[in-house]
Amino acid sequence: MTTMKEVAKEAKVSLGSVSNVINNKPVRPETKRKVEAAIEKLNYEKNDLASGFKTNRTKTIGLIIPTVWHPFFSQIAFYVEKYLLEDGYKLLLCNSNGNAGSELQYIQLLRQNMIDGIIAITYSDIEMYINSKLPFVSIDRIFSTNVNFVASKNYEGGRLAGKTLVDKGSKNLIFIGSHNKFVNATMDRRKGFVSFCKENNINYEVIDLLEPYQGLDLEIKKAFAKNPKIDGIFALNDFLGLDIIKILEEIDRYPIRDYQIIGFDGIKLSFERDYVISTIAQPISGIARKSVEILLKNIEDENHKENAYLPVDFKDGGTTW
Repeated sequence: MTTMKEVAKEAKVSLGSVSNVINNKPVRPETKRKVEAAIEKLNYEKNDLASGFKTNRTKTIGLIIPTVWHPFFSQIAFYVEKYLLEDGYKLLLCNSNGNAGSELQYIQLLRQNMIDGIIAITYSDIEMYINSKLPFVSIDRIFSTNVNFVASKNYEGGRLAGKTLVDKGSKNLIFIGSHNKFVNATMDRRKGFVSFCKENNINYEVIDLLEPYQGLDLEIKKAFAKNPKIDGIFALNDFLGLDIIKILEEIDRYPIRDYQIIGFDGIKLSFERDYVISTIAQPISGIARKSVEILLKNIEDENHKENAYLPVDFKDGGTTW
């Protein structure tokens, strides 16, 4: 590879002048012209890793997601990379599959100055490795330590789901979902739904299993056998909503004909396609943008701490009246 020294020799300028041009620092126009011409002639490529050793910055951010197979996480990755590139950063993607060991490897990379910060969607037991000096933004997961945090307004989303079902004609509602042993913002969806039902004297039931769970199909069938009047369902997320539809088909119950169902997330199988289910849609692009914004501030100032909650909207996906 061509070195900065070779560029300086070709341009007949100092090594410092070459460094200033490469790092967009002010130089005389004639010096800039000479350096840029030498860079083009010698096909010089900036070595970000070598620069990182000197500045303790590599302009690389780690993103931890549970899986690339889920459209929500894939969209988060797409937009995080998009906004990082706009600020001159690269993305290192960690598809953890919920494995705490993989997530810890990322934290170790940061400590070795291989990456500058981390954005993470994690439900693993890694809290002891997260400290106040670690440039880190958590999406959805709430850590007890003072960690930057970005999420949708899940509580308001739960209330909106209940209100939408009632406004569209449902009278007997049920929440169906699950929860992790680690506190996260998705738990607020059930709380918001329940608060709306209580405040408005709406008949409601709750199925909320501890993860990892088994027997959800039996619990759902049992609830509908006990109360055949259930005509409005709020599912914790869109994919669970699709699973619920399949389970209810086994007992001859179908969306629109027998009940309405609303999920949460705003999943699409591609940008051009419709929502897979009526849903409370999260602002995925906004979550990614805000996460990048907070992380970059945290990289510049280790004392920067910020939480952000972004609004949600109802989107008709064909499973509501």
